Parts: sequence; C-alpha cells; structure tokens
Amino acid sequence: MAMNGLPESLTSSSDDNNNNLRRRRGSDAKAVEEASSSSDDVTSDVNDPRASVGLDTTPSDVSNGDGKEKVEKANETTPLKYAYRASAPAHRRNKESPLSSAAIFKQSHAGLLNLCVVVLIAVNGRLIIENLMKYGWLIGSGFWSSSTSVRDWPLLLCCLSLPIFPLAAFLVEKLAQKKYLTEHVVVTLHIIITTATILYPVWVILRCDSAFLSGNTLMLFACIVWMKLVSYAHTSHDMRQLAKSVDKGENSEINYSYNVSFKSLAYFMVAPTLCYQLSYPRSACIRKGWLARQLIKLVIFTGLMGFMIEQYINPIVRSSQHPLKGDLLYAIERVLRLSLPTLYVWLCMFYCLFHLWLNILAELLRFGDREFYKDWWNAKTIDEYWRLWNMPVHKWMVRHIYFPCLRNGIPKGGAMVISFFISAVFHELCIAVPCRLFKFWAFLGIMFQVPLVILTNFLQHKFKNSNVGNMIFWCIFCIVGQPMCVLLYYHDVMNRNGSAS
Repeated sequence: MAMNGLPESLTSSSDDNNNNLRRRRGSDAKAVEEASSSSDDVTSDVNDPRASVGLDTTPSDVSNGDGKEKVEKANETTPLKYAYRASAPAHRRNKESPLSSAAIFKQSHAGLLNLCVVVLIAVNGRLIIENLMKYGWLIGSGFWSSSTSVRDWPLLLCCLSLPIFPLAAFLVEKLAQKKYLTEHVVVTLHIIITTATILYPVWVILRCDSAFLSGNTLMLFACIVWMKLVSYAHTSHDMRQLAKSVDKGENSEINYSYNVSFKSLAYFMVAPTLCYQLSYPRSACIRKGWLARQLIKLVIFTGLMGFMIEQYINPIVRSSQHPLKGDLLYAIERVLRLSLPTLYVWLCMFYCLFHLWLNILAELLRFGDREFYKDWWNAKTIDEYWRLWNMPVHKWMVRHIYFPCLRNGIPKGGAMVISFFISAVFHELCIAVPCRLFKFWAFLGIMFQVPLVILTNFLQHKFKNSNVGNMIFWCIFCIVGQPMCVLLYYHDVMNRNGSAS
C-alpha cells in the first residue's frame, strides 16, 4: 500500500515490492518449516531484535529513506518470525544427556581434556614447587654427562658398525637374484646375519662396564636393525617366490618383477618403519617451520623426562626396599608412590618417541604413512591395546610372525602366544643385557599379558559397552606393572653390585 505524498514511481515500486515480498515470504516460510523439521537447533544469528521475538517487519517500515534497502532487509529477516514463534515445538525426538552412558562416546570431549590438562599443570606445578622447597635441587652435575661415558666408546663404535649387517644381507640378495645361491643357502646366510646382529651388541655390552642408558640405547637400535633385516629377508624371499610363479605362468595376470635395489634397502633402514617394501607413500615436501617446532618440543619433553627421573623416581627408589621382601604394606606404599611419576615419564616417552621423533624422521625422509600409533588410550582389552600402541611393531608382528603361523596351520591362540613370546624375549634383552642381570622380570611381565588378554576379552564379551577392560589395562600397566618392574630391577642390580664388591 502506497503512502500519501510519495511520487508515483515510488508508489508503483512499493506495490511491486509488496507483491514480491508476499511471494518470497510464502516461499521462505515453507523453507523454514522444512528446515525446522530436519534440524532441532536454530544456529543462525539474529540481527533484527523485532524478528527474533516474532514481530512483523512489514513494508510500512520503508516510509523513510531508501525503500529498496529496507525491503531487502525485511526479506532477509522475515523467515525468522516463523522460526521463533511460540507455537513452534521445542522438543521433537528422544535424546540422551551428553554424559549418559549411551551418548558419552558419541561426541567430542576436547573441552574436558583441556580442563584436565589445566588441572594437571596446576596440581603438579604446586607439587614440583613443594618438592623443590623440601628437598632442594636433586639433579647433580653428572645428569647430562657421566663418569662412565669414557667407557661407553666401545658401544658407540658397535652402534656405528651395525650397518655392516644390512650390507651383507644386500649382497646375499644380489647373489640370489643372479641365481648364484640356492634358496637354502640364502635362508641360512640370512639366519646367520640376523643372529649376529643381536649377539654382537650383547657381547660388547657384557664385556664393557657401560652405563644402563648407553647399553639400553644400543640394544634398542640392534633390535630395530634385526627386525628390519628379518622383514627384508622375508619380503625378498616372498618376492622371489612370486616372480618364479609368474615365470611358470601360474599367476600370469600379475605383472610382478623381483628387483634387488640398494637404494630401496638404504631408505628402508633409516625410514620409520619395520616392514620392507620397494616403495613407500611420500609427502610432497619438507615443512621446515613444522619441523623446527617438533624439535623444540622434543627437547622440552626430553628434559622434562630427565627432571622427573632425577627429582622424583630416583629418590623414591633409593629409599625403598625390595618389593618381594620385607613388609607387604610398605612395598604397596612404595609402588603406589612411584606409580604417578613413572606414569608421567612413560607418557612423555610415548609422546617423544612415537609422536615427535618418528614424525621428525618421517618429515626429513618425506615418509608419508605417519600412523605410528592409534587411540590405544581407549583400548577396552589388553589385546586391543597391543594392536594400537606401537603400530610399526604391530604391523611387523602381523606380517612376519602372526600370519605366517596361521598359514602353517598354527591356531590363532598359538600364533598369539608365539608373538608374545618373541616380544617378551626382546623386552628382556633390552633391559637385562644393559643391567647385566638376567632375572626374567621383563620376560614374565610380557608373557603375563596372555592371561590378561583372555581375561579382558571375557569381561568385554560379558559386559558389553563397559570400561572394565580399559580400567584393568590402566591399573595393571601403569599403576602396578611399571613401578614393580623398576623396583625389582633396581634392587636386583644393587644386590648384585653389593655381592660383587
């Protein structure tokens, strides 16, 4: 409706706008009804306070100023009057509370995680200050350098000489490719090379009076080289078999060629993986800024680990008794007191090794597959934890131990026990050899996982959608297992040193 005193052109324009507005309001109202039926929440911003409370924005508002702008603004805000009506239903379907058991795992809890981080920083910051005020600075001058560092030179030379074994494995494969060696000879030579890869560092560590950290680092490196060489030999053997089957016409549809490449082996030996293949997914470039940030984090968290070990763990361990001797309640108190700093060190170790260091190495080598771990913290069974915790080792176990056992007729239970047995042997080597003490605590700790796997699988099957298995994992692994292992090895080493002196 045109207002008196307005020019004829404005009047006709206003009438046309009124007709357009009615048509658009009708279509907008229909769209709002359709949107409200498919969505429970209204998330659009309300710019017009009159529209937000359901007031009608009619074309009479354009009596002053530019009529066209006012009409367009009215067209934008008009649908809100239908969305915010008092008669619109506020409850449309059944919903669970966000923290109920049926809905708690269907949404993100990033805010609660941030709260936990803030609380942990505040609480542990207070404990650190209280500890420093009570005991002072316990980190000595030998924290970064030890008096035994001079005696660790043989270990460093041993570590630098380990690449001889991959070179020997490459020469064996090259001779096998040219058919200078039979298959039995190739397998025998690979067994000799991989065995020497482990026995050589063990011999050097036992002959030298080195620090535990140096020996442990060398044994970890030797175990990694051993696993890589086993994967290289096993994969190369499989490729030779496939190439032979293609030559015989058994798999003529497969375009497969067996190739021994020194470049592929060299890249594999330094890549953050334990499973050999001729090529890997590669990233486009090296992100220098991202790389610098990860290096800074690595330095910070490594220093934090050292601080917690020297300031908290060592004093508790030195003032404790053997956990299997003496007062039981005192042993339980020591284990529980040691559990928290041990847990922090373990989590920092995981973050430094699996997230920071492996990603730094992958970035430098442009290694594309960065799935070094999965969400192991949500594991509801021990079996699930071991499949999520260390993906490079898990993929190696599945590829070179578990499925070969199944292909040879061994049942799944037997294949699982064999996998845990091999893991237990290498855990024992990495701890017992640097300590020069074979008590088999680490071996028994890993083999104890087998009945825990059966127990947590049973509980998960009996109590579906429960966290019983996850709680058992955290309690056994972090609250009891690791502190007990630290106390057992420390006191056994101290007793051995005392007896020797």
